[in-house]
Formats: sequence, C-alpha cells, structure tokens
Amino acid sequence: MPELVPIRFGRMLQSAFTFYRGSAAIMAADLASTPSSGLRVQACGDAHLLNFGGFATPERQVVFDVNDLDETLPAPWEWDLKRLTTSIVIAAQYLRLHENEAARAATATVRAYRERMIEYSSMRSLDVWYDTIPLERVQAEMGGSSDKLRKLIARRIEKARQQSTVESVFLKLAEHHGALPKIKDNPPLVFHFSEEQAPAMRTQYREALATYRESLPEHVRVLFDRFHLCDLAAKVVGVGSVGTLCAVGLFMAADNDPLFLQVKEARASVLEPYAGQSLHANHGQRVVAGQRLMQAASDMFLGWTTGENGRHFYIRQLRDVKISAIVEGWDVDRLIIYSRLCARAMQR
Repeated sequence: MPELVPIRFGRMLQSAFTFYRGSAAIMAADLASTPSSGLRVQACGDAHLLNFGGFATPERQVVFDVNDLDETLPAPWEWDLKRLTTSIVIAAQYLRLHENEAARAATATVRAYRERMIEYSSMRSLDVWYDTIPLERVQAEMGGSSDKLRKLIARRIEKARQQSTVESVFLKLAEHHGALPKIKDNPPLVFHFSEEQAPAMRTQYREALATYRESLPEHVRVLFDRFHLCDLAAKVVGVGSVGTLCAVGLFMAADNDPLFLQVKEARASVLEPYAGQSLHANHGQRVVAGQRLMQAASDMFLGWTTGENGRHFYIRQLRDVKISAIVEGWDVDRLIIYSRLCARAMQR
C-alpha cells in the first residue's frame, strides 16, 4: 500500500466533544491507573457514543451496534464502560445541559449496562450470541411519542439505504474513462496516488489481495473471485483515524456490477501498553477478529492483509447503510435513551 498518510485535524479543534473522540490514547493512559476487578473482555477500546450506529448485516437487516473497533483488544471490562460514560457527560456539556442532567445521563448509562448484564446472565448462550438491536427499536425509542421525530428518523434510515445502493454509490464515487471506470477525484477528501506513492498498482496489489482473500471465509472467497481491482484512491476519513492511511478500492465483476471496498490501516491498539500485546501479529487481523467477536453481525467482506511496506490493513465494504447519531439539538431525555442503547450494545 502507498506511503502517503492523509491527516485531518480541523474537526478536533471544534469542541471538547470532538477532541475526546480522537483522544482514545490519552483516555487509555488514564484508565490504566484506575481500579480494575481483573475481569477481562474483548474491549472496544474506543467506546465513544459516536462510535455506535446502524449498519446492514449480510442478511440486509439494519441493526444498531458498536461500529468502530480499530482499537479492540482484550482488556478490563470497566474501561469501555468508563469511556462511554465519560463521552455521555462531555456530550451533555457540549449540548449545554445542566450538570444535574449530565449526571442523570451518566447514571442511566451504567444502570442500563448493569440491568442488561442481569438479563443476559439468565439467558442461554446462543440467545445472547444472536441478540441484536434492530434499527426499528432505535427508531421507536428515540422517537418516543413524537410522530414528527419518528418520521424524521425513518427518513434518515431510508436515505441511508438509498445512498448505499450499488447505483447510488457508483454514481457518486466513480466515472467512466473509456471502457474502464475510475474513482472520481474529490480533493482533498478523495484523490489518486502518484506512481511513486503507489508502485504496487502496476501489479494490482496482487500479493496484498491474495492475503486478503485468504482471510475471508471460504464461501465469501467464491463471491470475491468474481471481482477484479479496477482502481484505488486515497480517502480521508474522520477524527478517529487521524494519521492513518485509508483508501477505497473499486472492483468490478461486470460492466454494471461494482464493489467498493474500504482499506484502513491498522496500528497497535492504544490499549496495548496497558493491557498487553495482541495475540495477532497483524493488527488488521486483530481488528477483524475483535469485530467478529463484538458485533452481532459483521460485514461479509471483512478481512485483513499486509502492504508491501509492511503496514497492516483491514478491509470492509464501503457505505453499507451506515447511520451515525447527530447529537446537535438533543435534550437530556433523548441523550439518556441513546446512552442506554449504547450500553446495551456494548454489554453484549
């Protein structure tokens, strides 16, 4: 993979809320000095409330779950809950809610975690494993008794579905140059690497893609083998990935049969200095293994590889009906409802 590292700092300067989202390493150092029960779980490592949201399962249902697991690693169970609860308090401050309201929201978060733990303790293992939070439940709870709000949420869900269709994504991200389609340049967010930055493009990243293919389940390999790489471009992403290399690849099975895959660099988890090294030598594999453990359903094209420069990467579909929270304008009741949903998803 290329050497260029796109970086975007601007959003981190907006508020303490956005800064906190990009400061998982600072939080990990703080958490390491706090009391621990000694019980370890597969931790998210960055359980900020904006790292939860909706996405499509392989069965094309849309569920609510944790959706950013770049830092996942076995670690004390308390760390995720503390980071989530802290993000709730900072969100309350960002929304200019009263201090008492911030305390209510934080208390509701940990209470929801505890209550769901009690419920899970009496459930069968398979029932826990298959438990999901359908987006219809999020819509009902966040909308409450307001028909207007429920309709607004329903429109957001439908818009996300429409924007994630093959036709919509292709029209927005690609264009034809002669017989072959290419990814559209949209600098500084999307741009093509130079030959010097991406020499492996000449070999179509043969070795890296072969490693990625082997990381996929056997039945998914059969599907992936229908596609071939047409183009690759750098794609600048959000606060949580500052300083890492991200790209989007366009694969085609036929003239009207595209597949967009997002390639994200995976570095050592911010938890490693305090929780111990990963059992996986490749940090892309660490992310993939953790994601498959933590999410109720993961992207079928989720896999990992190593670049020619030794960097580690994980790969997944781009824009598979991803829906994130927009907290602006929330009152304390809506913040509490959302925090309880996050706690339930994380508790699983």
